[in-house]
Amino acid sequence: MTAAEPGADWLAAVPRWAARGGPPVHAQIERWLAGVIGRGQLVPGDRLPREEDLAARLGVSRMTLRQALASLEALGTVVRKAGRSGGTFVSEPRIECDLTGLAGFTEQMRRANVRAGARMVSAATVPAGAAVAAALGVRPNAPVHEIVRVRTARRVPLALERSYFPVPPFPDLLEQRLTGSLYELLRRRYGQHPHTARESLEPVVAGPQEARLLGVAAQSPLMRIERTVHTAAGLAVEHATDLFRPDRVRISLRVNV
Repeated sequence: MTAAEPGADWLAAVPRWAARGGPPVHAQIERWLAGVIGRGQLVPGDRLPREEDLAARLGVSRMTLRQALASLEALGTVVRKAGRSGGTFVSEPRIECDLTGLAGFTEQMRRANVRAGARMVSAATVPAGAAVAAALGVRPNAPVHEIVRVRTARRVPLALERSYFPVPPFPDLLEQRLTGSLYELLRRRYGQHPHTARESLEPVVAGPQEARLLGVAAQSPLMRIERTVHTAAGLAVEHATDLFRPDRVRISLRVNV
């Protein structure tokens, strides 16, 4: 990682902050820094000057600067790290995950011009719990296929997928190659075309196992997406829970009015 020193070019022309009649000064600094990063004057991995040095250069208090940096961190634009080698660093840009239509992770990454990867965690036939049974329309404790994978892009873990499939339509599913698009596998091998999905989103925090698999600290924020997929004929073919890293992924959806 490189350090952006106080005399760097991007600090050569600091704007005048309007104290009255406009946005708060910290919001003006946030917008300006976002523009500096957006124009490529600061790139991922660059370290900003120390807070006291940067605040002095910008002519504001450290508290005002910290408000701006906190907003940028919440947006995933920068990350602040503690310790002797810590500081404020420009983050890698988040990958856009477009949920429009019935797009699996592989298709979402294709839309973002990124190659998707998958690391298998487990694949087994297990008894259906109450929620899974209700979603798939099977009796409780009926056998269902459970596939757990860590989905990656640029070799970085982005999501933890836990998917359940009914056994009768897909008897030998676990014998197939499971590191690619499962939706494509359902279409190609079994003639079952995922057509509609009901999805819900909610913020959660990472438990110890989820944190380990996703490479984040325990209690880190995650975005949970629960999904049940049906064919055009109404057959439930998947019930899944995906846990996305919001520091690496931005969820989007296009709608028509």
